[in-house]
Amino acid sequence: MASALSYRRLVESVLAIVATAAMFYFGNGLDPLWPLMWFATLPVLLFALRSQWWAAAVTAVVAMMLGNLNLWSYFTKTLGMSGSAWVGIFFTASVVFAAGILLFRVLVLRGAAWSGLFALSAVWVTGEYVRNVTSPHGSAGSLAYSQLKFLPFLQLASITGPWGMTFVLLLFPTAIAIGVHLRQISPKRALQVAGVGVGVVAAVLVFGSVRLAIPQTQVVKVGLITSDEKANDRVTDPGPDTERLFRDYAREAKRLTDDGAQVIVMPEKLGVTLEGKAAATDAMLQSVTTQTGATIVAGVVHVDAPVKYNEARIYVAGSAVQRYDKEHMLPPFESNLKPGTTLTVLPRPQQKWGVAICKDMDFASPARLYGQAGVGLMLVPGWDFVVDGSWHGHIAVMRGVEDGFSIARAAKNGFLTVSDDRGRVVGEVSSSSASFATLLVDVPAAHSWTAYQLLGDWFAWLGIALLVFAIMQMLRLRSRVQG
Repeated sequence: MASALSYRRLVESVLAIVATAAMFYFGNGLDPLWPLMWFATLPVLLFALRSQWWAAAVTAVVAMMLGNLNLWSYFTKTLGMSGSAWVGIFFTASVVFAAGILLFRVLVLRGAAWSGLFALSAVWVTGEYVRNVTSPHGSAGSLAYSQLKFLPFLQLASITGPWGMTFVLLLFPTAIAIGVHLRQISPKRALQVAGVGVGVVAAVLVFGSVRLAIPQTQVVKVGLITSDEKANDRVTDPGPDTERLFRDYAREAKRLTDDGAQVIVMPEKLGVTLEGKAAATDAMLQSVTTQTGATIVAGVVHVDAPVKYNEARIYVAGSAVQRYDKEHMLPPFESNLKPGTTLTVLPRPQQKWGVAICKDMDFASPARLYGQAGVGLMLVPGWDFVVDGSWHGHIAVMRGVEDGFSIARAAKNGFLTVSDDRGRVVGEVSSSSASFATLLVDVPAAHSWTAYQLLGDWFAWLGIALLVFAIMQMLRLRSRVQG
């Protein structure tokens, strides 16, 4: 009998691992199928309530490790990291997941179902926030990014940032698991817990639907340009090569302005400019702005020996060339570049535009600071790795929802993407779609104030507080049992 029970538990563990791993594999990562993440943790949660603690822990760790194999090639081949680095990153995440599962398990089995309801969410949000403030990759690993296409749910980011989205995303399957567990011994309580989980999701979606229905105004015609055929795997050398490239981009920019473009964004690191020797390249794009009145943003590596900057040069009619220096660098590829520390805000009639570069949009700052400054449109040169073009390009979309601005992002080896402050992608073209890929769309440019912009990472701290409460509850229940 004991042997049969052990065999049954082993089969249940394997099934839970396969189901959760499969849903994580396809529901998260570079091209996620977002509905899967709403149920990805459910098999492990259900198994944890029917098994010993060590079996639940092992099942959780194995499921998470297997589910993140979808990023093995990206980490080891695209980013050039070692296999041991991948193991270290995702084993840590798996241990955090197992800790959340075990805290959920002990609370529910000892009668504290309401504390158990938010246990996994609190553990995981705390882990995401700690990684966000300690990692050079910011919030890029958050489960919230799996939901970027679920627009009503995405609106929650305007209040809580990604932390509230992750919390609710894990709260829902937890409520179902508790409801299933309690349905025989306490049907009324099971219905209450499950009802709260479903009710929270319903309230979030109602809020999101209402927010999406609010009309937007002050439209700007934005043009984007990129060419994967022009130094797509390197930065163009200074001198004649960079001048030739700028001349080609200036020609395409003039075509877009002839079609009505008011602002044009080009990728980062198009070429190298030297301090005191950038007049020739600057003149090519400055002449377009002088003729048309359009604003142009183009990325370069600017050398002011011995210092190098990842810089966006900004050309405005009747004004000297302005600059923005990238704040967040991608290690190890940009470890030789000096980070910037200041915002660049471009005042326009009834509007403000801001400038950031690529990886800056993986972080709450400088995006939140631009939001606080009242910016309604962010102009973002970028450079992706082909395979992550959609995933990394769309991370920026959440910054717009959080901080109330539209985003025009032009990337080499990725996409030309324009999104509004509700996270709707209003235009997108692959950078490889033509010798010079271009995009011309109208996008709202009026700033909208958000709770997240005003309050910051308040929900992450709420998650930490709930985790502390859940741990204290667990210790209280344990001492009662031992007493």
